[in-house]
Parts: sequence; C-alpha cells; structure tokens
Amino acid sequence: MTITPELIRQIYRPRRPDTHKGDYGRALLVAGSRGMMGAALLSARACMRGGVGLLTVRVPRCGYEIMQLGIPEAKCDCDADDGHHSRIEVPRDTEVIGIGPGLGQHPDTHEALRDLLGQWHGPMVLDADALNILAQHREWIDLVPEGAILTPHVGEMKRLGDEPQALAEKNRVVVVVKSHQTRVFCPDGRCLINTERGNAGMAVGGSGDVLTGIITALRAQHYAPEEAAALGVWLHASAGDMALADNQSMESLLPSDIIAHIGSAFRSVER
Repeated sequence: MTITPELIRQIYRPRRPDTHKGDYGRALLVAGSRGMMGAALLSARACMRGGVGLLTVRVPRCGYEIMQLGIPEAKCDCDADDGHHSRIEVPRDTEVIGIGPGLGQHPDTHEALRDLLGQWHGPMVLDADALNILAQHREWIDLVPEGAILTPHVGEMKRLGDEPQALAEKNRVVVVVKSHQTRVFCPDGRCLINTERGNAGMAVGGSGDVLTGIITALRAQHYAPEEAAALGVWLHASAGDMALADNQSMESLLPSDIIAHIGSAFRSVER
C-alpha cells in the first residue's frame, strides 16, 4: 500500500483553537553521548517542530550547555555521568519516550536501556543505538512495549535478525525501515511504502535523527503508532523535497535544512 496524499489527509488532525500545550503531549527524548550531541540536538529540534507540547531531553552532563543553548524550548535533564547514559529517569508526567539518537553503546547504557524496558510500558520510539543495543541482546526485544515504533535503517534491521514484517507481527510493534523507499510494517500485516516523496540528498548522517524526533512528537500528540509512522515518514520526506527546492542540491542538503522545512510540510498537508 502506497503512502499517498489522500492517506495523509485522512490521518492528519488540524489543531483546534481552544487548546493548550498539555493537549499536545509530554515527551522524553533520551539521546546523545560525548561526541554525539549533534544527534540529540537534531532530534530535539525536529520533535519541537513536529508539534510536541512539552519536551524533556535527557543527556549526559557534557551535553547540558549544548542543549540549553541549542534548543531553549525544551527542558534539559542530565545524567549523573559526564559522557554517557548510566541511568534513565523518566519524569512522572511523560507520555512517550524517544530513545537512541547519538546514545552510544557504553556498557552502562546497555543496562540503562534494559532497566527502562523493564519499567516503561507506554508509547515508545526506538532508533539508532537503542536498536544496536537490542541487536546485541535479542532477548530484550520481547521487553519492547506493544505499539512501539522501531526506526532502523537497512543495516540496523539486519543486525536485529528478523524480517521486519515478522518482527512487527510477532511483537505487535511498527517497524519503519528507512531507505530510498521507506517502508512502514504494521502488526496487522500491512506494509505502507513511501514512493512519492524524498530524495537522495537526504542520504546523510543525522537525517534519521530528524525522523525520530518527528515521529516522537506525533506519538505525543496521540496519533496511533501506524498513523504517527506514516505521517512522520511523509512529513520528513516532504520537508526534504522542499529543502532541495529551496536553493539546495543533492550534495549540499543537511538535516537542519529538513528541520527548517517541517512547517512547510505540515502546511502542504493542510492545503
């Protein structure tokens, strides 16, 4: 099944005027490590542009100033360790957790993810190093909450070991396999394919971190997992096309350009 403009218009819900920030969700983004704070910053900025009501970003202490200056709209929560995640504390009012961009693979971070999966049973988006850690502890995949969204690229999918449709159906999760034609595998057996948007300029480090932020924001706004995945893929790819049309080339396109055009992508859906 192709992700079409008609499908996206069916999914998209315009905001009502009589609302406040609490209506658009409280998200926790667990990201970053020493030398990889850019991934956390890109994902956080995309999450804010994706419409989340309130965002907390949990980073190692080395990322505090970076996050406070780079994304002042978000709250910053710091790990006790300076360079990696050793423990993941979840704020009491959190509604969705996004985890993985720039997370790193320190042994402490492995255990922190295991502990999180043992205690968190709500909406979740897992990407990047969160998936790479799961690939090394495949028995932990059964701890991933039903309805979670996994966003591997092709290499990460291979490391996870299962076929994406089998993983989606067995674990009742949504699997977004990122490629030049991104596919969204659903627990009910459907596969939604993005063939109409996106370009090769988006094949650059950090682009996936942006997608994680967008999908996390949509889950915080109470879109169903399949809806958040399909709409997130569409917005991400559309923003990439708009960035390309706005004086960029395939070679020069940056993830920050994609973030800058998320608003235009939303407006294209409204029209």
